[in-house]
Amino acid sequence: MAKEISGYVKLQAKGGQANPAPPIGPALGSKGVNIMEFCKQFNARTQDKMGKVVPVLITVYTDKSFDFVIKTAPAPIQLMEAAKIQKGSKESNRAKIGKVNWAQIEAIALDKMPDMNCFTTHSAMKMVAGTARSMGLTIDGKAPWEN
Repeated sequence: MAKEISGYVKLQAKGGQANPAPPIGPALGSKGVNIMEFCKQFNARTQDKMGKVVPVLITVYTDKSFDFVIKTAPAPIQLMEAAKIQKGSKESNRAKIGKVNWAQIEAIALDKMPDMNCFTTHSAMKMVAGTARSMGLTIDGKAPWEN
């Protein structure tokens, strides 16, 4: 018989660096989850993503056990790495702070495809391009579907 789910917790933590301090401790403590056990498992499964922000979806069961799914890094963080910037523009419509090309956007879109709600690579690329524009990044070249 399947376990009964009591709730879900969504968090973003740095890979390999989870600890019981906020925001992880209070979020899991309110659900009754063993915080240290989660931190050990999370750090073990994210050793290859050391220091990168990693979203995680934790399923909490009524017997206080849990499962978690590690998602891909958020698109804005991947775009900041691709453009080599620290943060997005305060006024994205006026102050442009960096450039990315369509090849970088395609690579990010292909990486994010399992976590996005789209079916084609073009639609995923359009979503990532919109995120880039809202961060104040300019996109070099023509979109592949405009040729």
